[in-house]
Amino acid sequence: MEMGYVSAIIVKDMSRLGRDYLQVGYYTDTFFPDHNIRFIAINDCVDSDDGENELAPFRNVMNEMYARDISRKVRSSHRLRGNAGEPLSQPPYGYMKSPENKKQWIIDPEAAQIVKEVFAMCIEGKGNETIARILQERQVLVPMAYWQSKGLDRGGKKTQANPYKWCKTTIAKILAQQEYCGDIINFKTYSKSFKNKARISNSKENWALFKDRHEPIIDRETFEQVQKLTGKTKRRAPKNSNKKSMFCDLVYCADCGSKLWYHTNTKNDSIQYFSCSNYKTDTRGTCETRHYVREDAIAQVVMMELQYMATLLDEHEDEFAEALEKKANADSIKEKQLIEAELQKAIVRNERVASLYEKLYEDNAEGKVTDEWFMQLSHKYEVERMELKAKIAEYKELLRRLVENNRNKESFISAVRKFMEMKVLTPALLHELIDRIEVYETEGTGKNRTQRIMIYYRFVGYIEISGGDRKRNHTAETRKGVAVQYLTA
Repeated sequence: MEMGYVSAIIVKDMSRLGRDYLQVGYYTDTFFPDHNIRFIAINDCVDSDDGENELAPFRNVMNEMYARDISRKVRSSHRLRGNAGEPLSQPPYGYMKSPENKKQWIIDPEAAQIVKEVFAMCIEGKGNETIARILQERQVLVPMAYWQSKGLDRGGKKTQANPYKWCKTTIAKILAQQEYCGDIINFKTYSKSFKNKARISNSKENWALFKDRHEPIIDRETFEQVQKLTGKTKRRAPKNSNKKSMFCDLVYCADCGSKLWYHTNTKNDSIQYFSCSNYKTDTRGTCETRHYVREDAIAQVVMMELQYMATLLDEHEDEFAEALEKKANADSIKEKQLIEAELQKAIVRNERVASLYEKLYEDNAEGKVTDEWFMQLSHKYEVERMELKAKIAEYKELLRRLVENNRNKESFISAVRKFMEMKVLTPALLHELIDRIEVYETEGTGKNRTQRIMIYYRFVGYIEISGGDRKRNHTAETRKGVAVQYLTA
């Protein structure tokens, strides 16, 4: 039209041109006249050659009101279905709609196997780019290409240059989808209005979560483990850390709580070590010491500790299980009391805020509070109620997890038995057994040089179990001529 190739536009009625009265008005009143384009709306008896039509602007407004009303009704229906637990989105990769019930998701065996492998590779310590490269080398179809091969239309490009080209963002999306645990999550995104189709990420407190609505592909324990691995705060790594240690994301500074960065010695790449990412220098950091520790030293300490655990389980199983039971009970009772107290405080405050909001509304209606003051206070109360709602949901989730943690003893014993069978430490088994390793700064000099390492196990945290013949310190050569005693308790 801007090139002058169009001389006239004919539509059935004004609504066919559009239902946004501002945009339609711009075209009919400005754009078309400026470009000498004749506009005709047959049923509305509009012809620009006959001069201005006084009713046209009102028709545009009515057309938009109609669209707005339809949008409101669709949104209302959409929200009712979503709050009832009906999935509002297409099934993710690994699921498909049931032929008998389109509102029910069932497992797609072929794609579900790939999803399981992606989670397994993540637990093994592989990064998203590595996983994507492995799938590409195996010539596994990307989700869009896979759906197209099954005759499913999910939008997107109909043809792809390389249907096997996986990218790290696709892997990240798969690893983050809680739907693989059997849940339905609605209202993850929203649009501002029917005029703006852009999807905006919704805050988690506004999600509608419905658990165990379909068969899971990934168990919750595995999913939470992966979220812990992928949800770490990403910080700029040292330039010489081209390799990755299986202890990355597990090793922390005992003094400041920061993650320890993994390094490779620039002069000898056979030497790998960790140091505090928050170490104080002239430009950054607050931690007073480096907390230097060799990777091979950590590996030796962890192996010796796990071997001790395995021996203790094998030779003193009853005492081992009893110690875990006492630890779990002591921790859970104390933590449960704290969480329940915070939950009760949040509930009481939420009820109080609701009461204050109701009184404020009545005072405003009776003229005791001005509209301006009402708006300010109501906004303040609404923000606080949203925060309290999120806190209450969080505390309830923590209590639910505590109930699930009653099975922690069996889970930890099962993981130790797996180590006994394998005899070697793999990245997957390491992350299954250990939650966190805290490294203290070295103390003393020469033969009296020591460094404390605290190992916090998954399911049970830090445990002190007596029995067996435990070696409480381990000696490792950190560099030529220097030995360090590593204290584990």
